[in-house]
Amino acid sequence: MKYDLNRKLLLCSLATGFGLACTLHDSPVWATTAPAAAFSRILDIGHALGPDNPAWPGDDKPFEAVPNATMEKDGYFTRKFTSLEHFGTHLDAPAHFVKGGWTVDQIPAERFYGTAVVLDAREESRASADYRLAPEKITQWESRHGRIPKGAIVVMRTGWAGRWSDAARYRNMDAQKTMHFPGYSVEAAKVLIDRGVVGLTIDTLSIDYGASKDFAVHHVSHGASLYHVENLADLNALPESGAYLVVAPINLEGGSGGPARVFALLP
Repeated sequence: MKYDLNRKLLLCSLATGFGLACTLHDSPVWATTAPAAAFSRILDIGHALGPDNPAWPGDDKPFEAVPNATMEKDGYFTRKFTSLEHFGTHLDAPAHFVKGGWTVDQIPAERFYGTAVVLDAREESRASADYRLAPEKITQWESRHGRIPKGAIVVMRTGWAGRWSDAARYRNMDAQKTMHFPGYSVEAAKVLIDRGVVGLTIDTLSIDYGASKDFAVHHVSHGASLYHVENLADLNALPESGAYLVVAPINLEGGSGGPARVFALLP
């Protein structure tokens, strides 16, 4: 029943955004929590999955697609593709770093829709490729918009997506083969866990900064059953508050992660 109600909420939210009527006569509790404002537009904030996506160093042939049937031979077109679970715009399930954590198909559906909390770290990321989100960024956001609501999905906007077309610049690897790109700090992750958020997202290869060796943020956040979305696309059009996110990962049975499409619903 809870899944059905959340599904109705999502559908009503989308309908409202396009100026359509929507009723929830059999679920009045959700009528007070549905977004009041109509959505002005929907943004696809993920990259298309393909062989040219920047890969994690050492990942061999992370993606391949080959024809399975062709119009000329079979009268219809299909392909067979293989992909690593953690490639392109993708979701990390808690099972990625926590034994016994949720796999992709076990994450409750209602966690894939929520208020977007956009923490803007573009200036800091330009100043230092090794920047890690400071807890003060969260405090500053809350001073402008109020306390982060429970069930929110956090977006760390670094501007790194502007490097996507150049894999070497995106990985930003030094002579010692250490990558340098911004990410969350453990301290900030703990504050966000305390706020009751359900997901951490970012426009880089990882929610841990590039030089990390222990992936501490992965361990802490997955331990609290948060999922991640990595390699988001251009986030410049997102407001700091007022938008909603729809995270749509492949429903991969037993998956530690998988390709995802992510939509931002703008006020």
